[in-house]
Amino acid sequence: MTENTYVGAVDQGTTGTRFMVFDHGGQVIANAYEKHEQIYPEPGWVEHDPMEIWENTKSVITTALGKAGIGPEQLEAIGVTNQRETTLLWDAESGRPVHNAIVWQDRRTTDRVEQLEEDGLVDTIRAKTGLEADAYFSATKAEWLLDNADPIKMERARPADIRDRAEQGEVLFGTIDTWLIYNLTGNHITEVTNASRTMLYNIHDLEWDGELLEEFGIPEAMLPEVRPSSDDDTYGATDPEGFLEAEVPVAGALGDQQAALFGQTCFDAGEAKNTYGTGSFFLMNTGDEAVESDHGLLTTIGFQRSGEPVQYALEGAIFVTGAAIEWLEDMSLIENPAQTAELARSVDSTDGVYVVPAFTGLGAPHWDQRARGTIVGMTRGTRREHVVRATLESVAYQTRDVAEAMEADSGIEMADLKVDGGAVKNNYLCQLQSDIIGSEIVRPEVDETTALGSAYAAGLAVDYWEDIEGLRDNWQVDREFEPEMDRDEANKKYDRWSDAVDRSLDWARDGD
Repeated sequence: MTENTYVGAVDQGTTGTRFMVFDHGGQVIANAYEKHEQIYPEPGWVEHDPMEIWENTKSVITTALGKAGIGPEQLEAIGVTNQRETTLLWDAESGRPVHNAIVWQDRRTTDRVEQLEEDGLVDTIRAKTGLEADAYFSATKAEWLLDNADPIKMERARPADIRDRAEQGEVLFGTIDTWLIYNLTGNHITEVTNASRTMLYNIHDLEWDGELLEEFGIPEAMLPEVRPSSDDDTYGATDPEGFLEAEVPVAGALGDQQAALFGQTCFDAGEAKNTYGTGSFFLMNTGDEAVESDHGLLTTIGFQRSGEPVQYALEGAIFVTGAAIEWLEDMSLIENPAQTAELARSVDSTDGVYVVPAFTGLGAPHWDQRARGTIVGMTRGTRREHVVRATLESVAYQTRDVAEAMEADSGIEMADLKVDGGAVKNNYLCQLQSDIIGSEIVRPEVDETTALGSAYAAGLAVDYWEDIEGLRDNWQVDREFEPEMDRDEANKKYDRWSDAVDRSLDWARDGD
């Protein structure tokens, strides 16, 4: 059955959309990728065009199938993984968004979050959702859209009826997984990991939380149904009269970081992974226990299979890592990301320079929305090589920030860390990460583990793979990196990094 059939995965990320086709051995048969526009209406605001994302999704699916030389009827299932927290509303009748999607990086609702802090709601939000009160999550974005979406885009006669129509379920809420599942199947569905990132979902009771919905003015009628990450009942199927001209089950979905946890086969408590993308996201499986963090981490849902308990995770969300490399390119300090290792190796050290890439504030474990990007320690002798090396080092330091918090919260000493994402192709960065964190770094053969995780979730649901042990057998090591730096030196450099972070905190002020 599995020799001529495959599982596909839509990987909808912050900068683009990919479709990957996997065989039964978890190997990539074909993939296609398209970027989408990053829209910056105002400083600190980031938006995406949901229709562009959907058009690109259709394009990459058909392109990848063409590259593989297979027909859509050879797909046993499709899985979806997505940039989390990015939020949109759309008209249920027309299927058209009422506004651009507000991206997870967007900071326009910072004042609203500070109001939550003043109102003493932070502990309540953390207790119910496992999350810090932050503009990063979906709740304040959805509230803003209900209050500010342009009614003209609704193509309705009455100008002020968005919230009224939302209360009737005529305007729908979703994160990007919901948007894609809706367009693929016609059904309004999300799954538990994405729901757990909205700041509206009670991760203990496993339901939308009435008190939080009331606080943010979100009508329950506009919310999607929440399903397991790997759903034996499936979320629906593609329309045989639609763009694929075939009926393919859509059976699995995970937020991108939970998908990577699943793709790295971190199925047991204590297993951890770090994904290096636009930001970096460090997750540790804590089993069926929702471990509360005392060190600035998030308690989140790791995944859920049909008929099984939810698996929880601790997460450290680092907002800017890969985006810091893009910043070097934007500043014309490098011509392409591959240049960073060569330039970093060309100097013995950063010469005392530290870069804190807090371009959109700092996430775990600091959670300072008003921190901003900072370079300290420069002298007249500072060259671009020092800045490039310091930027790479910032990736490693931020990961250590989270690793230390993770060990303190979980009581588990991490022996090794599985890594994935585009940046881990850089051997210099992987070695640097091992040196700074003091643990073995393990890079798998298939480093697109985000897509692989959603493919695994979908494939398990339709019995393309029988059990998770078969998935473990698929997982293969590409390379391991052992610490080489003297621990005293690594600790000294890390302490100095902490000093640099202190100087970045609470920088952005209204009106400045």
